Amino acid sequence: MIGGPSEYPALWAFLDSLHRPEILSGTITAIEPFGVFVALDDGPAHPVFPGVGFISVAELSWRYFEKATDVVQVGQRVSCEFLQFDTWNLEARLSLKATQQDPLQAFADSTAVGQKLHGKVTKLVPIGVFVQVADGIMGMVHLREFALTPLHPADMPQVGDDMTVVVSDIDRQRRRLSFSLPRGSSRHQ
Repeated sequence: MIGGPSEYPALWAFLDSLHRPEILSGTITAIEPFGVFVALDDGPAHPVFPGVGFISVAELSWRYFEKATDVVQVGQRVSCEFLQFDTWNLEARLSLKATQQDPLQAFADSTAVGQKLHGKVTKLVPIGVFVQVADGIMGMVHLREFALTPLHPADMPQVGDDMTVVVSDIDRQRRRLSFSLPRGSSRHQ
């Protein structure tokens, strides 16, 4: 633990006054591989804790991204939902994505299992192929789908290929889409 209420009384009082789902505004002060530090507008001035707010990588965006700088930049103004008071690190845990609409939920509302979609291959993994079918919407075609019709390795999709898929499962809870290949038609377009 960094310090208790007696060591940093103004900071402790500020953080203890926050409640979920309060919206807090501030400026990004530092970006690290594990998350982003935010100087909160209403936070107390303190030389040891200039950020007071912290957004973990998982709370930055609903959309897939490679690194935090794909979502935010140092100096950028943000409004985030307060999640909890981290008494160990003396910081407000924040969520930027909680202030944004989840694109998967909107997609799931307008898409049905069995529906054909067109997309672009974004990633190859040992168990399958990820296909992006809309902005922020990606799902996986499992490798077993390709085994149903024996393919020459040169016929396997590559990153950047256009591909037609069929929605086989929409898991709202786990935020996952599963795709299959359309039967009787070509795999890539």
